[in-house]
Amino acid sequence: MREINRVAIVGMGALGLLFGERIVSAIGKENLCFVADEERVIRYRDVTFTINGEAKEFQVVPSYEACVVDLVIVAVKYNALTNALDTMKNCVGKTTTIISVMNGISSEEIIGARFGREKVLYTIAQAMDAVKLGYDLNYTKYGELRIGIKETVQKERLDNVVRFLERVNIPYVVEEDIIHRLWGKFMVNVGINQTCMAYEATYGEALSPGAAFDTMQGAMREVIALSQREQINLTESDLENYIEILKALSPDGAPSMRQDGIMKRPSEVEMFAGTVRSMAAKYGLPVPVNDMLYKRIKEMEARYSR
Repeated sequence: MREINRVAIVGMGALGLLFGERIVSAIGKENLCFVADEERVIRYRDVTFTINGEAKEFQVVPSYEACVVDLVIVAVKYNALTNALDTMKNCVGKTTTIISVMNGISSEEIIGARFGREKVLYTIAQAMDAVKLGYDLNYTKYGELRIGIKETVQKERLDNVVRFLERVNIPYVVEEDIIHRLWGKFMVNVGINQTCMAYEATYGEALSPGAAFDTMQGAMREVIALSQREQINLTESDLENYIEILKALSPDGAPSMRQDGIMKRPSEVEMFAGTVRSMAAKYGLPVPVNDMLYKRIKEMEARYSR
């Protein structure tokens, strides 16, 4: 498999810009394109993106002009994934590898069903405190990727991506049990993302003793219980480790779901509480904290159009 030299990113949110900046710095603007629908291409034409206050230029191409690349990074919200698959279709060839830095536990399966499961590596983006409001991205913690495979036939693709990440200076860890790590990230997002949105809180506020912190831990423990039924077997130790990661983030920052609330955009509550509730229902497992968060966030979203 040839070296990764041409990259496409779908999604110009916080993570898309975060990784896009490093890739451009390492291999040049001409070798990275953001692929978007025509409406977004027009919208971005006269826009200046900034990262930590510094103006950045990126190549943005409409999906119908996109060509096959070596690596596609999917960095959209859950609600936009279906459209993203159509947007990126011209970028995917036989040897293209795909990584998803989306939240949740299902995007790899959805992408793999469309383009071939052998092309999709399991990836988690964690420990960054990137906040994007409008066209401005700010962060103090860059974070890292956790990456792994389920099938040994993907080993060559994994090695190729690892070499690329080293070349573009994106921190990473190769995980032996990537599914356990994927569920761990899902657990912490079910807790921190939904709590910060429901309580209109920053990281610091959500992690301080009180109702928000109790809610966050309660939502995470419901994922632990669910993982036991799914034989993933998260533990209280996983919860504690992720809380320590959260404590290292900027206390004034906030996760993507809170940013959606501030901008009055639809959130990823279906991917978080919605997934927990539907999976728990299969086992007759009560999830009252996620039920409460789901109801509260849906009520908040319903007020956006009033």
